[in-house]
Amino acid sequence: DPGAVWSALRRPTVSVLIRCLRAAPRPDLLLELGATLASELAVAGALQGPLRLPSPPRIVCLGARRCFTPGAGELRCAAGSLRHVDAQGRETALWPSAGAASHLEITPSLVLALVDNNPLAQLEAHPDKSGNALDLGGKGQGLWIAALREALEIIAGPMPELRAEIDVVLQQVVPVGHDEQRHLSASYQEAIGTVYLSLHPQAMTMTEALIHEFSHNKLAVLLEQGPLLENAFWPLYPSPVRPDPRPLHGVLLAVHAFLPVARLYELMIAGDDPRARHPEFHARLAAIVAGNREGAEVLRLHSRATPLGAPLLAELLRWDRHFNHKGAPA
Repeated sequence: DPGAVWSALRRPTVSVLIRCLRAAPRPDLLLELGATLASELAVAGALQGPLRLPSPPRIVCLGARRCFTPGAGELRCAAGSLRHVDAQGRETALWPSAGAASHLEITPSLVLALVDNNPLAQLEAHPDKSGNALDLGGKGQGLWIAALREALEIIAGPMPELRAEIDVVLQQVVPVGHDEQRHLSASYQEAIGTVYLSLHPQAMTMTEALIHEFSHNKLAVLLEQGPLLENAFWPLYPSPVRPDPRPLHGVLLAVHAFLPVARLYELMIAGDDPRARHPEFHARLAAIVAGNREGAEVLRLHSRATPLGAPLLAELLRWDRHFNHKGAPA
């Protein structure tokens, strides 16, 4: 069943292990990858025969929406069945299972993750953060799901195409705390399909963060095909959204993420959305456009695009001209 295999491979809980192993061989990750992939195929009913392999301490199976913790021993996989046999020969059924779900439905294709197997989650590039440990921030799971559903509904009205893209690319949201004063989010090149978001009481702040990190995921997919800039990582330049100097790669990420946010604000104003009637809404759009203008100018003056990156850069600059009333995007 090739379709089931490709579906399993694009699970972020599987593909993040593949990309980490691509960068550096690690026996523990290889063990986890084999068991995770086998579990996904077993739960999907895609295995044509029984499969036995060593068991890792933990398996995060997104297809089952379960986290299995079998411990050492042997994993026995078959179509629709997952079992564990320990060193004493005792057998335990892992799937089908009536246990508590480790991933809660936001939409049919997007879940709130209560476990995370990204080996890079504690690596942090932002100076105001220290990793992305899973944390509900003392808030109920229902509040998280409601806030994310509201953000998706805000996007769907004026930008249905973008909303449809989210269904294609994103598979899980990992919660990383709650803060009423600021919002912190992240994504990883290796973890395509996953976004890390904190909970904020303002719906537009949540919506911005979701679009922002989803846009990083889109760019990560493109970067899998090759570099976009010849001078992506040196030298450093001022960033419109970060306090620290950034390589052009970081400036590109920022502009690419904030242009669709500006477009959302623009369309909500044009559609007379009730949220857009507040003066702060217009001020926020102006601030986003100004930041994009600064970042786009840095890219225009200093970036050397590769053949893969040239069409992307041209499109970003066209949208920058659109928002600054110097032309419209093609």
